[in-house]
Amino acid sequence: MKKEIQLQLTPQEAFDEEIFREVALKRLGLKPHDPDAVARQVKRSIDARGRQIKVNVTAEVFIKEPPTPFITSPKVYQNVSNADPIIIVGAGPAGMFAALRAIELGVKPIVIERGKDVRARRRDIAAINKEHIVNPESNYCFGEGGAGTYSDGKLYTRSKKRGDIRRIMEILVSHGATEEILVDAHPHIGTNKLPILVAELRESILQAGGEVLFETKVTDLILESNEIKGVITHDGERIFGLGVILATGHSARDIFHLLYHKKILIEAKPFALGVRIEHAQSLIDRIQYHCEVDRGPYLPASSYSLVHQTMYQGKQRGVFSFCMCPGGFIVPAATSPGEIVVNGMSPSRRDSKFANSGMVVAVELEDLPQYQKYGPLAAMMFQAEVEQRAWKAGRETQTAPAQRMVDFTQGKTSKSLLESSYQPGLLSVDMHEVLPEFIALRLKQGLITFGQKMKGYLTNDAQIIGVESRTSSPVRIPRDKETFEHTIIKGLYPCAEGAGYAGGIVSAAMDGERCAEKLIGKVRG
Repeated sequence: MKKEIQLQLTPQEAFDEEIFREVALKRLGLKPHDPDAVARQVKRSIDARGRQIKVNVTAEVFIKEPPTPFITSPKVYQNVSNADPIIIVGAGPAGMFAALRAIELGVKPIVIERGKDVRARRRDIAAINKEHIVNPESNYCFGEGGAGTYSDGKLYTRSKKRGDIRRIMEILVSHGATEEILVDAHPHIGTNKLPILVAELRESILQAGGEVLFETKVTDLILESNEIKGVITHDGERIFGLGVILATGHSARDIFHLLYHKKILIEAKPFALGVRIEHAQSLIDRIQYHCEVDRGPYLPASSYSLVHQTMYQGKQRGVFSFCMCPGGFIVPAATSPGEIVVNGMSPSRRDSKFANSGMVVAVELEDLPQYQKYGPLAAMMFQAEVEQRAWKAGRETQTAPAQRMVDFTQGKTSKSLLESSYQPGLLSVDMHEVLPEFIALRLKQGLITFGQKMKGYLTNDAQIIGVESRTSSPVRIPRDKETFEHTIIKGLYPCAEGAGYAGGIVSAAMDGERCAEKLIGKVRG
């Protein structure tokens, strides 16, 4: 017999496995150590609105019968080594899930990735942190798993219309993610576990007869009468396929330049730009959990989500937190020498003493009149210029410009900076000189308002670090809403973040699956 029950528990009851079992069985009138009963959580969310933190749990109890399997999607793929190929450019979440879906549909994927596999990629990431050397082909954004490999590994998405979220989660679990991601309302994997998982996804592709080509950069497209036949790599190799899924991520500026040069329709797209804000995690915990000292041994590191509508020169724009990383680190995410970009990531335990979040301002195309000469690359050129300005402010290294938060709102250059998780180091700078005026003034308005919403948030014991600029793609590659095919170039399927159609690991993975389905469905008629 299986019974489902709803429980409201204390953190200890929810996160201590033995105590949870006792509470669940007691609710059904069973003995705490009944050998014929198994209790497990299937959904869990924290309610921190009141003074006493509660955890809402949906649980299943199996009485005198074995529990049903948690995963319904087994890790079994047919062999497609002799099947017709499709080309997938990019080995991020979109590219890898497009490849796995292609295999399920009996088609051979050829995944082309400019960067290195996760193991080799580590050395280049260490060089950024320690030596300030940015490899434009291998960094925090480029390489196996894309930008998602070195991130918080957040798996929360509202994009239910894109596909089956549970299916994506189960595929991740079957490749090494913990079953906890199927339970938590805001699941995450952690940057320490993602590389292993990404390598397992690759192995599934290879064992099924697909191909994954690392350190292979696409430099041209093979076009015939507005139809794509394949791609040309940096060493002149011509690779042909039934179609091309372009899943290159939001930072592959050379691809946007290539499309523009080939006169393939692309569009400038609004995005957001700002800074990373770093607090002590203990401060955020005290604010969010209403605790006097620390959050205790059971509650996870707390997060926050903030948004405020600002007015500047008669125009309303949002200021909002982005990619909040509790218990995390700020990392250098530049993809070319001569720029500074910061991003955040967290390990699975989220046990760093720092909390960081992007705090960004919405940028509309009408905010960039002087960049309109760049046409569809207008927002991208603006983004690049701000990153270059940050690099110059950091004395032309990966040392990031920074300022204490209250000092920023008061227009004061900080006399000293706080300890930070950002390994290349910080330099005290007036961030009003780094950020464009309309960004800086809106950010100032937002921070003052957030200090009123979250008492203690606006403090000089926190600092802003710049610049957070890779929030989403500044370019959209247009595609048909129904077929997902480029509106002009047949056989080209713009996909996920780099095309302007997804944001985050899960939504990108789902978009990759849909692109594979649409491409293969068209080929098969």
